[in-house]
Amino acid sequence: MAEGPRQRGASSGSSNEASGVQEGADKAAAGSGGVALKKEIGLTSACGIIVGNIIGSGIFVSPKGVLENAGSVGLALIVWIVTGLITAIGALCYAELGVTIPKSGGDYSYVKDIFGGLAGFLRLWIAVLVIYPTNQAVIALTFSNYVLQPLFPTCLAPESGLRLLAAICLLLLTWVNCASVRWATRVQDIFTAGKLLALALIIVMGVVQICKGEYYWLEPKNAFDYFQKPDIGMIALSFLQGSFAYGGWNFLNYVTEELVDPYKNLPRAIFISVPLVTFVYVFANIAYVTAMSPQELLASNAVAVTFGEKLLGVMAWIMPISVALSTFGGVNGSLFTSSRLFFAGAREGHLPSLLAMIHINRCTPIPALLFTCVSTLLMLVTSDIYTLINYVGFINYLFYGVTVAGQIVLRWKKPDIPRPIKVNLIFPIIYLLFWAFLLVFSLWSEPVVCGIGVAIMLTGVPVYFLGVYWKNKPQCFDSFVDKMTYFGQKFCVVVYPKEDEKEKEEEKCEEMKELCTRKHEATEEDGVLKGSES
Repeated sequence: MAEGPRQRGASSGSSNEASGVQEGADKAAAGSGGVALKKEIGLTSACGIIVGNIIGSGIFVSPKGVLENAGSVGLALIVWIVTGLITAIGALCYAELGVTIPKSGGDYSYVKDIFGGLAGFLRLWIAVLVIYPTNQAVIALTFSNYVLQPLFPTCLAPESGLRLLAAICLLLLTWVNCASVRWATRVQDIFTAGKLLALALIIVMGVVQICKGEYYWLEPKNAFDYFQKPDIGMIALSFLQGSFAYGGWNFLNYVTEELVDPYKNLPRAIFISVPLVTFVYVFANIAYVTAMSPQELLASNAVAVTFGEKLLGVMAWIMPISVALSTFGGVNGSLFTSSRLFFAGAREGHLPSLLAMIHINRCTPIPALLFTCVSTLLMLVTSDIYTLINYVGFINYLFYGVTVAGQIVLRWKKPDIPRPIKVNLIFPIIYLLFWAFLLVFSLWSEPVVCGIGVAIMLTGVPVYFLGVYWKNKPQCFDSFVDKMTYFGQKFCVVVYPKEDEKEKEEEKCEEMKELCTRKHEATEEDGVLKGSES
């Protein structure tokens, strides 16, 4: 399936040059079985990817979005718990899809395989154009803000300094990811452990406060003492804020092909990580209200820092350092997973083929990583990052539901394909009901923002038909693309990865089955027509 897109529109001259590079790499790698993505992500690193991508700076800086809209401490805690349960249900659905369609690329790969090329391309388009570059730029800026804060205690750090340090952070982590998958996963493991230790400290301090009798806002009569009148719209918005806080739970599905024993480790990592994050989120918020009133919490721009100043005394510096470490690990995790999404898209012919290549020695997708880094650096020089995130946040959440709906469609279209994990259909139905509720509320509350997000996504339709669907492009265009691809291959020292022979055989068998089915259906239709004519 990947061979078609790779050779699409290749001209003879440059193709011969590129094939020469490929043949040279094949010879160089003959002793090691070929150049391919290495399966170096074990269970610990898999958990680190999920936990590290979900827990960013939000739980340290501004968990107040849920509380502000819920209207009381008690309802806010219920929202955190329920949202965690819904996230776990969504993760279960993704676990089934991940082992049924064991490809890197996550929801892009699932949507493309189930609903077709255009739907998959639109998911990829919005991710490439806005979602990942903006998210990574914002996380990097948060990192630089907390690193520079001690140097500018009485004023804000200069904007140029923030953006420069954010760019250095991105370049450093891109280099690490290009150098070695193992280095990248070790960085993720270390910084995920660091942020969990910081949150463990917050939770332990909360337990100490409770033991001292500081639990006024946890008593039922006070916990449900509303500081604003409950409203269904505000409650829905609090659930939406909670859902965004759990964002990143599906990132492990982007690197399925690099997992050691994915059929076991993908579901295991999900079963460990999502409940762990839910526990941490709920008890961190409990700890916060043992030291701060809801009004103090809402007034703080950095809740964990205020918490540290109240309880840690001279050790209060631990909290801003923890936020910086958390965001640094968040940038690394996002770079690692988003580059695999772009790699998967290029392999399917939806992005330039150069992005589907890996280094002949390091076995890392260097072109995809460089593309991710450059697109994020471009976002750093724009002043509208947060506006763009608001526009496309709705679309990102939209595709979660489309992907889970695809699980039900796949059960109907292909009921007999192997499913190492098969969840009860009540789970995707529950998730879709919750998803539809939040989606309808989003459209009702912010129709203009959602409409602009849809418009940005739909700009990908003409791009798809011109760049992917249109096969017979002018010879001069194909020649230019091939020359640029060849230059990129030489510059990055990359080639197409060797495909697994078993996967090739499975794809051929699947194609043969589809062909036989079509022939059988055509034969039946001919028989019906002949019978009606007679």
